[in-house]
Amino acid sequence: MTTLAPARHLPQTSAPAPQRRRTGGARRFLARLPIRLLVVAIVAIEVLPMIWMLLSSFKTQNEFVTGSVWALPSSWDFGNYIEAWVTGDFASNVRNSIIATVPALFFLLLFGVAAGFALEVMVWKGRSTILLMFVAGIMIPGQMLLVPLFITYFNLGLTQTIWPLILTYIAMGLPLTVFMMAAYFRAIPREVFEAATIDGAGMIRSFWLIGLPMISNAILTIGLVQFFSIWNDLLVALTFVTNRDLATIQVGLLNFSGEYGAMQYGPLFAAICLNVFGTLAVFLFLSKKIMAGMASGALKG
Repeated sequence: MTTLAPARHLPQTSAPAPQRRRTGGARRFLARLPIRLLVVAIVAIEVLPMIWMLLSSFKTQNEFVTGSVWALPSSWDFGNYIEAWVTGDFASNVRNSIIATVPALFFLLLFGVAAGFALEVMVWKGRSTILLMFVAGIMIPGQMLLVPLFITYFNLGLTQTIWPLILTYIAMGLPLTVFMMAAYFRAIPREVFEAATIDGAGMIRSFWLIGLPMISNAILTIGLVQFFSIWNDLLVALTFVTNRDLATIQVGLLNFSGEYGAMQYGPLFAAICLNVFGTLAVFLFLSKKIMAGMASGALKG
């Protein structure tokens, strides 16, 4: 006679509680919510004025005077852009800005990188004092130098040329450029230049073949910072440009104000859009290089 063995009751494994996962996900979402709202607010502060400026560039003068500030343009007419480029002489302003910016930026980076290399890589007596003087130059307000520089340029007969802008931009941007380049060279291991010296490379060859390639991203970053500073300058250009034919973009925007302070809003907004979105495109195109250059000087070695 056979007997049946009693059935074994296997221990039941508890399934993962979905309610706990939902609760944990909700807590993480609520914990990150203030940061996300802050990011959204910052993006809105940056983007919404640009959208409003772009929409306003299509409005007519009558819409600015009689309509609401927040109203959409009645038509998408590019007449304001044509008037800004032709009548407002915006093309000449762009040319003058390029003529003043490119040479100033080239010599600023050349002198700044060379000085940073000499102050950080080369060993000589008094280099710390010279670097400290460059750092002190950052603390001097540029507005204090405008009147003495204008008198000097006037006595030299340079006030009717573009040279006062180029020389002033180089002088004002050099302290910060030298300081930042010295910091980037400090992040490069000394052994690299010592090995080049053992292999027979002189200082000039080490500078061109080793130093410059290793801080190329840093040069691009500092170059863009100085480019935006020079390109968007109004005070220096307004002080030293006495000839209307040499007006840069920022000074040229003042041409859209008519007699008795009447402002041509449509062409003015169109010219501002051309300037802002043009420089923004350059920044977005080189954004990865900028981030790489900012990170390259953050860690030593």
